[in-house]
Amino acid sequence: MKLKKIIERLQKLHPKEIDLSLDRVKKLCQKLGDPQNKINCISIVGTNGKYSTIQALYAILKEANYKCNIYTSPHIQKINERFVYNNEELSDDNLANLLEEVDEINNGETITFFEILTVAYFYGTKKYPKNINLIESGLFHKFDATNILNKNLANIITAIGLDHLDWLPKDQQTIEKIVFEKTSSLLNSKIIIAKQSSNEINNYILNTISNNSSDKIIFNKNYNFTLKENNFFYYEDQHGSLKLPIPNLIGTFQLENVSTAIATARNLTGYKITDDHVKNGITKIKSVARLQEIKTGKLKNLVKNNKLFIDGSHNPLGAKVLNQHLQSLNCKKNIILGMMANKNHKEYISYFKNISSLTTIDIPNQPNAIKGNDLRQKIKDFPNVQNKGSIQEAISSILLEENDIIIITGSLYLAGEVLNLN
Repeated sequence: MKLKKIIERLQKLHPKEIDLSLDRVKKLCQKLGDPQNKINCISIVGTNGKYSTIQALYAILKEANYKCNIYTSPHIQKINERFVYNNEELSDDNLANLLEEVDEINNGETITFFEILTVAYFYGTKKYPKNINLIESGLFHKFDATNILNKNLANIITAIGLDHLDWLPKDQQTIEKIVFEKTSSLLNSKIIIAKQSSNEINNYILNTISNNSSDKIIFNKNYNFTLKENNFFYYEDQHGSLKLPIPNLIGTFQLENVSTAIATARNLTGYKITDDHVKNGITKIKSVARLQEIKTGKLKNLVKNNKLFIDGSHNPLGAKVLNQHLQSLNCKKNIILGMMANKNHKEYISYFKNISSLTTIDIPNQPNAIKGNDLRQKIKDFPNVQNKGSIQEAISSILLEENDIIIITGSLYLAGEVLNLN
């Protein structure tokens, strides 16, 4: 109850959910002694794959006995997920105390909810000065609240695609502009560039960071991987080759994120990461709402022996890689879809092929989500589309045969609601 009350108070400190500026964050951090300037940090920017890359890197670092602090957003089920210190999520009481202390020092000054959460995260790192911080940048990075560091260990650029276009002027809603916003202000340290969906995007990145003096570790130039049969893959970089087990993540596309994490870990100056740390770590990756199979629970009971998955993909690039995985499965695929209102709904669904049924739903507790029936109307040309009033009703309405699967997708917020209902 204490945590809920402080969160409600913080959400009222600014009339907007997002107000792109670094001034308020810098001002409050200065009052707190600029804790962000004293941390060992790996910054992760991009559109897709940030969470999976962070979790893969975290698993490797833990295997090497390094302690981590982690800041990600949004959370899936509870806000504590955003505040990991010393390899543990903060408890309700400790998070409430942290937020209350920062709120008191802020003294009612205007600041967005995400901004004050970010400042609170930085402030909380003071207790663990030697830990490695894995910090995910939101939206466009350039004016993201996390972009106030003056040094870091490395920058990771995951796959970049079109998303959050409503925050750019109409004449600037291009992939080139998104690349610039995400990568033009990266710190001088090391830059690890993940596999991109096109050479065009890769070239935009390289052009944008051409004047950045960082060492650049680029997929297909400085590191690579090859998928082999018999449950292993080869990873290779300037440090040598590794024969590795398949990670405990669903989808071969996840090898791109895992390889980026490996490249980062093996290029950290002053940290000892052995081959065994990599081999063992990638089989212990925690993954929530990223092609996650629901194996037990109330919603799982509705599908009985059939498989139920959730995936938080919510933009065209996410839809593309999800569909590629679905096409590799020899079964009938049924999609339950809920999305936020500001997404490109038609383009998102256009990537899915050979789908047996599509059911739209409302996302519970999300006023900024598109209504399921409105979503159905927008994508009415898609075969076999229907709308149902709830997640449970949508699942129960699908006539499943042996080996058929259901995947619930379109939003991380929907994934969180599914996990809570289950």
